[in-house]
Amino acid sequence: MVPNDRKYTRDHEWVMVEGSVAKMGITAHAAEALGDIVYVELPVVDDEVTMGESYCVVESVKASSSVFSAVTGKVVEINEELDGAPEKLNEDAFENFIAAVEFTEIADDLMDAEEYEKFCEEE
Repeated sequence: MVPNDRKYTRDHEWVMVEGSVAKMGITAHAAEALGDIVYVELPVVDDEVTMGESYCVVESVKASSSVFSAVTGKVVEINEELDGAPEKLNEDAFENFIAAVEFTEIADDLMDAEEYEKFCEEE
């Protein structure tokens, strides 16, 4: 089930906006496609991220995959739990954000849950 409280990218990332901060992570679809996640290269607090560019790398037993930002801004929080337990993204990708960014710009082509589910079916 894809949560309705956030938006989605065509790269299978999610973004949840809370005021001027956007929490971002990967979708269950992405976690499933990657397989067993063994490492997450987290960004650093105060790093600048740019919309459409990689801000994180997720490594699984199958592959290494860049995670792209849906916003431009400054990292204000990271999910430090992923440092020691990257498998949390496999267990519940929607509960476990990767980074929170105080944003100045957000992508205008984000999908809602219904659009994202349809996008995944057609892919």
